[in-house]
Amino acid sequence: MFDGYDSCSEDTSSSSSSDESEEEVAPLQSSLPIIKNNGQVYTYPDGKSGMATCEMCGMVGVRDAFYSKTKRFCSVSCSRSYSSNSKKASILARLQVAGKPPTKKAKVLQKQPLVAKLAAYAQYQATLQNQAKTKAAVPVEGFSWGNYINSNSFTAAPVTCFKHAPMGTCWGDISEGVRVEVPNTDCSLPTKVFWIAGIVKLAGYNALLRYEGFENDSSLDFWCNVCGSDIHPVGWCATSGKPLVPPRTIQHKYTNWKAFLVKRLTGAKTLPPDFSQKVSESMQYPFKTSMRVEVVDKTHLCRTRVAVVESVIGGRLRLVYEESEDKTDDFWCHMYSPLIHHIGWSRSIGHRFKRSDITKKQDAHFDAPAHLFMKVKEVDTAGEWFKEGMKLEAIDPLNLSAICVATIRKVLADGYLMIGIDGSEAADGSDWFCYHATSPSIFPVGFCEINMIELTPPRGYSKLPFKWFDYLRETDSIAAPVKLFNKEVPNHGFHVGMKLEAVDLMEPRLVCVATVTRIIHRLLRIHFDGWEDEYDQWVDCESPDLYPVGWCQLTGYQLQPPAPQSSRDNQSSSSKQKKKSKSQQYKGHKKMSSLQLKEELLDGEEYSFLQGASDQESNGSASYYIKQEP
Repeated sequence: MFDGYDSCSEDTSSSSSSDESEEEVAPLQSSLPIIKNNGQVYTYPDGKSGMATCEMCGMVGVRDAFYSKTKRFCSVSCSRSYSSNSKKASILARLQVAGKPPTKKAKVLQKQPLVAKLAAYAQYQATLQNQAKTKAAVPVEGFSWGNYINSNSFTAAPVTCFKHAPMGTCWGDISEGVRVEVPNTDCSLPTKVFWIAGIVKLAGYNALLRYEGFENDSSLDFWCNVCGSDIHPVGWCATSGKPLVPPRTIQHKYTNWKAFLVKRLTGAKTLPPDFSQKVSESMQYPFKTSMRVEVVDKTHLCRTRVAVVESVIGGRLRLVYEESEDKTDDFWCHMYSPLIHHIGWSRSIGHRFKRSDITKKQDAHFDAPAHLFMKVKEVDTAGEWFKEGMKLEAIDPLNLSAICVATIRKVLADGYLMIGIDGSEAADGSDWFCYHATSPSIFPVGFCEINMIELTPPRGYSKLPFKWFDYLRETDSIAAPVKLFNKEVPNHGFHVGMKLEAVDLMEPRLVCVATVTRIIHRLLRIHFDGWEDEYDQWVDCESPDLYPVGWCQLTGYQLQPPAPQSSRDNQSSSSKQKKKSKSQQYKGHKKMSSLQLKEELLDGEEYSFLQGASDQESNGSASYYIKQEP
């Protein structure tokens, strides 16, 4: 069942004594069926070998049926594919600091049999994980993702959809049916004991678990965060000297628990042995408090300001503008956000920058290294390129539910563009915003029409329904060439109806319960559960402001639950309240929602705006753009 069942020992006689690898466990009632490790290789109480886990593919099986004398692999192919030397070297490497001589622990490991090494390594992993859990999860009163998912039969977006989130790139084959070792809560023993459980359902990081032996009985099913400290791969108890005790409810079901576990776990999958180590590593963030960065000025989108990292939670940064003496003038964003840059970025590309009144930076503050920031794709501006005055469609950063008619107002260096929303620009250009040429938030003329999205026309434009070709002729302007836009559509894995946790970008300190309601190639329509559609947001599938279900619990960030039923019954009141709150994020900027704009422009006349009749969930780009008239 476990690594400890274990395939890793050369033979039991070469292993270290049980005193070296087994922790003391309080005496248990002798009448209870207990499966316990002897400190060497996993055995049953009768002394016979038990189970083994293939070191190559993770397959669990009867040890005697495994390949070779060492019983480390389930087949010849796994044996040939595995490099034992590199595996051992990897284990030793993790037990010493890079660039320094081997630690005392590493030197001892080099002289120990492999089973003892793995036992010590398991303890090392546990220590690391405990150290990494410095922040307790923040509970949300009255809201449980598990109950929310179960009661409504919702589906959550898989962790693999979020490459920027912890474990996003190394989630592996974790799926329904995977077995893990977890604390046995159906037990009255004075000490903490464990049992095997299988994943019944996955929802982001959260898994619905069922103890082995309960078959179709869901009475003791429970939700747990797979990356939590109480979830272990099968075999962890064996290498850590922890007892396995069947739940009290089912103790009577089997007299031979050994045979039961052999049957249930043969051929099953479990977590990788180094899973907790990977979780710990994926939650280390390079940004540190007191680092200085350039970030968008939330009062004037056209410029940047210097801000200082005040805190880091799950890769999200709370930035305090440098001139804020009481540290209340802040801005939240992810460390991979396109809104933050290294000091000197604005000058290097010709972007507007607000000079700080502070003549000398504080001694404790230091500039964040340039390599920490997200790199944009290099573009070739030598040939045909964007020019001032060209028209396009863009997501309005002040009203993220709208894609608007827009104009390129200035071309900066390194592929950056300053863009304004037609009909609602400030005279001084203070509401121009910066998008890179490869940004997934700008689109060629006709994108909304071909993809059945409502395009927000310029404010005050009376010729409705809006027609691009008429507008281009009237304004004596040209459309930006289609070939200059980003056409890459990743195989993102999102589907309509999937649940996730998403940042409210109009009030970016908030992370809320949300749903994917539309998919247009790589563009996602995010709806905040319990709120009106007016507050939906268009977001890119690779946005660092989207997270798997359970991310807040894992990182200790506060999750905003869906609006309560009372709020839904009185949406007009709650909407006004939330709208007022949102307006604080960008002071001095008041944009009309597409709904309000539509009502004002129609003025009682009937016009049909383009509404999406059906969602396109294709990851291809076949019908991504509309042809332009010559």
